[in-house]
Parts: sequence; C-alpha cells; structure tokens
Amino acid sequence: MSELIFASANRQENYKISKMIQEKKIIKIAPRIYTTNLEEEPSEIVRRNILEILGSLYPGSVLSHRSAFEFKPTSTNQIFVTYSYTKKINLPGVTINFLEGKGPVEGDNKLFGALYASSKERAFLENLQITKKAGPDSKSLSIPQIEEKLDDILRINGEDGLNRIRDRARVLSQILEMQKGFEFLNKIIGALFTTKPSKILKSDLALSRAAGLPYDRNRIELFEILFTYLHNNEFKDRPENNSTPNSFRNYAFFEAYFSNYIEGTVFEVSEAKRIIDTGIPLPARSDDSHDVLGTYQIVSNRNEIKIIPSNENEFLDILQSRHKVLLSSRIDKNPGQFKERNNRAGNTFFVDYKLVRGTLVRGFEYCKALTNPFARATYMMFLVSEIHPFEDGNGRIARVMMNAELVNRNQCKIIIPTVYHVDYLLTLKRLTNQKDPIPYVNMLSRAHTFSESLHYDNYDDLYNHLESHNAFYEPDDGKRLIID
Repeated sequence: MSELIFASANRQENYKISKMIQEKKIIKIAPRIYTTNLEEEPSEIVRRNILEILGSLYPGSVLSHRSAFEFKPTSTNQIFVTYSYTKKINLPGVTINFLEGKGPVEGDNKLFGALYASSKERAFLENLQITKKAGPDSKSLSIPQIEEKLDDILRINGEDGLNRIRDRARVLSQILEMQKGFEFLNKIIGALFTTKPSKILKSDLALSRAAGLPYDRNRIELFEILFTYLHNNEFKDRPENNSTPNSFRNYAFFEAYFSNYIEGTVFEVSEAKRIIDTGIPLPARSDDSHDVLGTYQIVSNRNEIKIIPSNENEFLDILQSRHKVLLSSRIDKNPGQFKERNNRAGNTFFVDYKLVRGTLVRGFEYCKALTNPFARATYMMFLVSEIHPFEDGNGRIARVMMNAELVNRNQCKIIIPTVYHVDYLLTLKRLTNQKDPIPYVNMLSRAHTFSESLHYDNYDDLYNHLESHNAFYEPDDGKRLIID
C-alpha cells in the first residue's frame, strides 16, 4: 500500500477508506489525506510527500518561484505554488502558499500526478518579481542567489547557454505578463557579460565575474571550511633548526627529492645527489633531472624561499615566477603560465581554467586572515593544490608555497617522505570530497613533527636518519613513517 491515500469522489473508494480507518490500518493526518504510516509524526510524512500531495489534490498546479529551484519547503516550512487562486493552506509541517497565476505553459516540467514545475526560464522571471518579504518566508530567492545561479549557467554552458535562457525568458515574459521581471533578468545577464553596468549586481560571485575574475564557488566553500578550522585551533611552534648553510642545503636536497618522487619523478637518491652536486642532468632523463634541479634551486635559496605575498597581485606573481623556475626545461608545459585547458586526476576535476585567477584571488583572502605560520602554510598548500592552476607541477609548487610560509616565520619546513605520501594524498582527497579538514591538518602536523628532527650538517647523517625512520620505503611495503 502507498504511504498516502487521498479522499475520492468515488463512493466505493471512500467506503474502503472508512473501513480501513475502523480497522486502524490508516489514520487521517490532514483534510482529504490519510496515511498507512502509523509510526511517524504527520508533519514528517507531509513534508516528505508534499509534491505527491500537490499533484493529487491540486491538479494543474505549478511548483513555482523559489520552490521551482528548491523542490522542497523552506527552513520555515513554506512552499510556493501557482494555481487558480491565492490562498494559504496549513498542513502538518508545511504551509502551502497558493499564488494566482497562469497554469502550465510549454516548457514547464510535469512531476507527480498533475503537478508541474516552472521551467528554469519561468522560475527566473517569477523570482525577479517584487516581493515585500525576505528570507525563508519570501516567495523569491534573494538577488545574490539568482545571480549565482545565472553565473553557474555561464560557467558551465558559456555565453551561448545563458543567451538561450534569456531568449526563452523573453518569449515567456509576454505569455506570463512578466515583462518587468525580464527587464531585470536582462540587466543582470548583460552585467555578467560585462556589456551592462555591473553596479546592479549584488553577489560577490557576480561582481567578480563582471570584473573579469569569476571564481569557483564550490572551491571557495572548501577553503572557508579549512580556514575556519585552522583559525579556531592552536598549533605548536617548531622553530627552524637548520641554521647553518650546510644543514639548510642538506634539508633542501631531500625536500626537492621527496617532492618530485611524489609526482612520479623517481630517482635513486645517489642519482639525484649527483644531479644536484654537478648541475648536470642525466643524459637519458634530461627533463626529469631539470625538475629536481628547478625544485632545489628554489627551496635551497633561503632569501628566495622566505618571500611570501602580502596581497593578491604579489601572490599571483610569486606563484607564476616560481613555477617558471620549477619547470624551466618543460617548455611544452608552459612554465610560469596558468593553464589554458582543464586538467583532472582520475575522477577529480580541478578548477576550470577560466576560473583559475579569480579562485586564487578569492581564496587568498582567507590566507591573509591567518596568523599562525603552520595554519598559513597548511592553507596555502591546499589552496594551490586544489585549484591546480598550472598544466603540470601543481603538487610541487603547492609544497614550495607551503614551506615559504614557514621559512618566512623562521619555522622548520615540512617534508613529505615517500612512505608517507599515500597518507598525504588520501587526506587531501578526503578534504576535497567530504569537506573534512581534520585528517588533512593532522597529517601535516605529524609530518611537521617528523621534519623538525631533520637538522644535520653532515649529509650522510641526515640520510641515515631518514633511512632509519623508513622514509624511503614505498607505502605498499607495509612500512610506516617512524615519528619520534
């Protein structure tokens, strides 16, 4: 049996309903609405089945205005429907706001029974009508919310996609007599295209788009989650112990070695050491050798690596200039230039190339608000890694930018040894996919604890320390990094 049963004009059907009530198989939860669910509260049942209720009891009604986008009651239990009259009906858990207006038109979508939902174009026009109420009691979404939905269309389907919305809305505005709504819609779209004054825009996202710096709002949400966690927690100072030129260079060598190893640039330690000591690439692996050299050139220069950005423009400049050094030999990868096509890793799609600059600029605003060096470093690494602004070398440049934040504040840098790189990658993925920053922050904190012990003037002593702590093992060897 269905969870809901509706009163009928058919006498035989109503007789069956009466009999089931007497047998206590169903109960009445609202006028003309019965349920076979005898355990849950009527409000829960109604909220879950509100679309079926509308389709059964109010044929020809149109789920409209904000409800055409949300498909559920608001936080104050309001749902908005265009019908043949204006009326408010209170059901357990839901208030139905009937608004007199035109029934289904071409393009509207049929849902449950005889219920329709406004097409996207109609919904935009409805939501741009004048309303006195605001918030969850309003029939309309806020203007910033509308702008963000339009920006999503522009980002995903381009100008052609947004123009198709505008063209269909223009025709619908005549049929629905919503010409004023179309005028407003047309102005917003024009401003997003930067062909109309942007002063009418309200949302940060739309204003950034109009200024030529659109950003990925889903990534910004992730950055805000990480920022909030870092801002609300304390982290231990770990002062730099590599105070001599020799110890700093020794550390820098393994920093460059491990950072490249994570990305698949695999050398024996002795091979990498020979490349660094001589500055001469291995003949058969010239590009890979230059990757190690480029990384070492940046991280071994204390004066260079301690430079951090104080504003958005410096951030972009430093990021690009370091990347240019990092991938200096890979001309085909456009060193120092932000990507011009989209990239991915497995099922993970990184920020759209058109949104890279805007997302970097917007994301950097949170970094400026962090004061603890570990917190800034942790945030910076994820910011660059998550956006993946370059065609190649994104992981390496993210770790360079992370460690620059630490060197600037006289804190020891962080090394991610080979044996630890699966932990590193999995916690990054967890933050991206599950919005959980805690494992990622804990992972870097453990790596920082280990890295603090790496201060040796003698290269062999440092190598032996790393070896004794399982640093060079592949993760699938069953070894764990020993942190003490």
